Amino acid sequence: MARKDAARQPWLAQRLERKPVKIETAGLATKTARIAWAVMAHNEVYLVAAA
Repeated sequence: MARKDAARQPWLAQRLERKPVKIETAGLATKTARIAWAVMAHNEVYLVAAA
């Protein structure tokens, strides 16, 4: 998706220009897992920061 519509995830599109897709896929999965852990550990609701 980031390659088709760079405006949707600009930080990911920039990273895809420098690294292979499989490495960035793992990085995105890690980021998502850290967010999920933080939400569960602190019993909070996830709010996306306004851009």
